Amino acid sequence: MTSTATSSGAFNSPGTGYTVPLTNVMSEFNLVNLTPSINIDNKVLNQANINRPALQLAGFFDYFDASRLQVIGMVEHTYLEKLEESFRRENLRKIFRLNIPAMVVCRNLAIFPEMLEYANKYDVLILQSDDNTTDFISEIIRWMKVQLAPRITMHGCLLDIYGVGTLIIGESGVGKSETALELIKRGHRFIADDAVEVRRVSSETLIGSCPETIRYFLELRGIGIIDIMQMFGVQSIKQTQAIDLIINLELWDSTRTYDRLGQTEEFTDLLGNQVCSHSIPIRPGRSLAILCESAAINHRQKRMGYNAADALTERVMQNINGGLQRNDSF
Repeated sequence: MTSTATSSGAFNSPGTGYTVPLTNVMSEFNLVNLTPSINIDNKVLNQANINRPALQLAGFFDYFDASRLQVIGMVEHTYLEKLEESFRRENLRKIFRLNIPAMVVCRNLAIFPEMLEYANKYDVLILQSDDNTTDFISEIIRWMKVQLAPRITMHGCLLDIYGVGTLIIGESGVGKSETALELIKRGHRFIADDAVEVRRVSSETLIGSCPETIRYFLELRGIGIIDIMQMFGVQSIKQTQAIDLIINLELWDSTRTYDRLGQTEEFTDLLGNQVCSHSIPIRPGRSLAILCESAAINHRQKRMGYNAADALTERVMQNINGGLQRNDSF
């Protein structure tokens, strides 16, 4: 998808299709609304990136993205102070008339009268923060990337197993929820059952969570719905978790050859990110919880630079080479 320039010289990028109400932003970052007469019910953000108007304050508006939240910090405020009033008014007017979603003034800096004048005229919110400008921008970008991230909902269970975000998937009735319950009893933390909302917050990170309606509930066939937080306490649950590993539970297929050494890693594509995955065949008597724990620990070892399959191969090759050398000595 390409970005387009507006007829006024501003630059609008399309965003992700999701929006965040400005009321949520105000609540999350303790922003003070300096324009209470403006109706904020329909005010939303659809861009995770933030803009600090710099060249725009000097009158240059080519490729200006008016859909972004505008932030005024110490540098911008000091520059505005040094401008002639007529020049400052004109460039502020140009910014506000482009229908920007809101302008945030950091460090509790003083508001210029013309800001309030044009804000009310063009229906633009002015918000004030007591945070350092750089800190505010970095935190709101991080938060907005999660809120606006591309997402899908998957059928499965998500748990934190030894710090490894493990998504357990498989056909309905294969035993995902029962495995999750056993893992919870073994001290691991539960994030979601049945519907796992996966968000792509970067090219390296996927965040999983549960829809609020069914959060912390788990379904067990023959028993019904149980509340994990009420049964096992707050130490047994989490709201979000990065997804590091996918475990696919499937019924044993005698015609299929399963990987027994683990030298070849498999990956599953989720929203364009590649996630390490394992297919675990189910047969009576197999402890799925212990297998999931072992898979998570093995994944952590690989991330730390140790691969058991490679270590075994190296040891075998050393024994072979040692045997050859002994034979050559005779």
